[in-house]
Amino acid sequence: MSRHRTRTRPPVTLALPALLAIAFLLMPLIGILGRTQWGEVGAHLTSPGVVEALRLSLYVSLWALGLSLLLGVPLAWLLARVPFKGKAFVRSLVLLPMVLPPTVGGVALLLGFGRRGLLGPWLEGTFGITLPFHTSGAVVAATFVAMPFLVISLEGALGGLKQSYEETAASLGAPPVRVFFTVTLPMVAPGLIAGAALTWARALGEFGATITFAGNLPGTTQTLPLQVYLLLQDNPEAATSVSLLLLLIAMAVLIALRGRWTGTPVAAGPDEAPGTRQEAAGAAAEPERTPPAPVPAGLPAAALQDGGHWPLHAAVTGFNELTLDADPGTTIAVVGENGAGKTTLLRALLGLTPRAHAELRLGDTDVTALPPHERHVAWVPQDGALFPHLTALANTAYGLRARGVPRAEARHEAQLWLDRLGVGHFAHRKPAQLSGGQAQRVALARALAARPRLLLLDEPLAALDQTTRARVRHTLRTHLAGFGGVCLIVTHDPVEAVSLADRVLVLAGGRTLQDAPPADVTRHPRSPWVARMLGRNAWSGTASADGLVLASGGRLVAADPLPEGSRALAIIGPEAVAVHRDRPGGSPRNVWQGSVREITAVGSRLRVLVGSAEAPDLVAEITPEAAAELGLVDGSKVWTSVKATEVTLVQL
Repeated sequence: MSRHRTRTRPPVTLALPALLAIAFLLMPLIGILGRTQWGEVGAHLTSPGVVEALRLSLYVSLWALGLSLLLGVPLAWLLARVPFKGKAFVRSLVLLPMVLPPTVGGVALLLGFGRRGLLGPWLEGTFGITLPFHTSGAVVAATFVAMPFLVISLEGALGGLKQSYEETAASLGAPPVRVFFTVTLPMVAPGLIAGAALTWARALGEFGATITFAGNLPGTTQTLPLQVYLLLQDNPEAATSVSLLLLLIAMAVLIALRGRWTGTPVAAGPDEAPGTRQEAAGAAAEPERTPPAPVPAGLPAAALQDGGHWPLHAAVTGFNELTLDADPGTTIAVVGENGAGKTTLLRALLGLTPRAHAELRLGDTDVTALPPHERHVAWVPQDGALFPHLTALANTAYGLRARGVPRAEARHEAQLWLDRLGVGHFAHRKPAQLSGGQAQRVALARALAARPRLLLLDEPLAALDQTTRARVRHTLRTHLAGFGGVCLIVTHDPVEAVSLADRVLVLAGGRTLQDAPPADVTRHPRSPWVARMLGRNAWSGTASADGLVLASGGRLVAADPLPEGSRALAIIGPEAVAVHRDRPGGSPRNVWQGSVREITAVGSRLRVLVGSAEAPDLVAEITPEAAAELGLVDGSKVWTSVKATEVTLVQL
């Protein structure tokens, strides 16, 4: 089936100037092509002077590229990753050679590095280095004008790279330099290549700064652009041929880059990576396999729990103010509404945020002063942060290799972990070729294989569909049972909190609101948000003699009232709410009139949201048959009732 694209006719007032701009840029190129004596091109380009200038240009441009890489890559990383005072000035300094007239740049280089410049006498007296009118001076001039292209391109690529990849690598035990060379650079390779190509092309064509700072000495500083300048005076036809060569080189570089000037990663299309989309689709379509529970033979004990048990003690200050203690093997679900400080808590335990500071002890080791890569704290962010340039096997072995485990042993142990989580047959696939559930299991295998003493999972199942989530939840529950440290799981899913955790930590405003076993939190939630997360109605108010005075002004009768005047939370299960078309008679003590605002299906039952002017919104859970009998639709006028015995009051 062919696709019909809608064509937009540009307005003449914009199209005409745009066409004139194209013609303006194209005319000089046509001029070179039209005036080139094609029969003499070979003779012109092979003349001794041109060959010598070409050799020197390649020598200077390659040295300038190497110097730009040596200095520009760290500078780009500094600008993209490190906040510091004066960053705007440094960035302006980087851009200055791009807008500065080249001859002015040459004069500036003379005043800085010349024999009478600021640094020139010291270089000559101490090291015997004289830059002006020397080949090294041509290299310095070319580097000065070309390095900004590398810095800008690479900084753009680094700015588009999510820091979660680098932070995850650090949590797996990789020091900063290893993270830079094994994760950061490979992932920004398109930006680095684009910047390097532009830098080399700019250095190859440099003229003004070179002639001003290094002179025009044949065989020493007379590069190809300077040769063109000389040929224009004596042999214009040869100058045109050499200009054509430089033009073709520049155009080849630009066409090869295909518009990737800023270095931002470009998604692979069908023409760039044949079969990738089909492989990924095949992986997604392949049914998830529930992994076997037993540990494969040969998995070292150290791979399970680092040879010991690691109780947790943490005192967190800053945005989060709490103390956390847990025995080995404990799984804690961290819940709370957005902004409660859940992710901040995890990042504080990792040592990755200035918003909160954690005094952290794992077992007998105080890791408070240690950098993230030395804490033995593994982190699985919400998206898994699998390194896209590595296979599943290499991803899983990454933490072991970072901690010095030999390559063969690390890959063997990584394969065992992948087998244990049921994704061993995907070991040689890259993350783009894995389904969501498979990728999440690989991320979990990578974290566990790193032999952590504390495991942090930030909504690890949030991106999965319901079926895959259930399978991965089963996998996670099975394998956390053998973990010798403590695991914290940030989640918004009540099923995860109840089924995976031994304790539920409820945060509000960075403080602990409740820390109890899941059953206690389910029966007596101390937060309206948690109660609603668990699917219950939660109303706050002040305890009265017969129940609760609601914050909205209404009253609620309860069978077991609390001490009068205390702050309290009323918990009402949706199954305890009865819905009527007419005002009910009989025993219900709590009756309100309202209207249906929303009807949603939850499994085999319907949840009906009823709004009322007399009480907060109330959710009732009824059968589809009951809803049909009552004739419920959005906007229906109804009565709701709750027995006093169905109201649970929790003192806050």
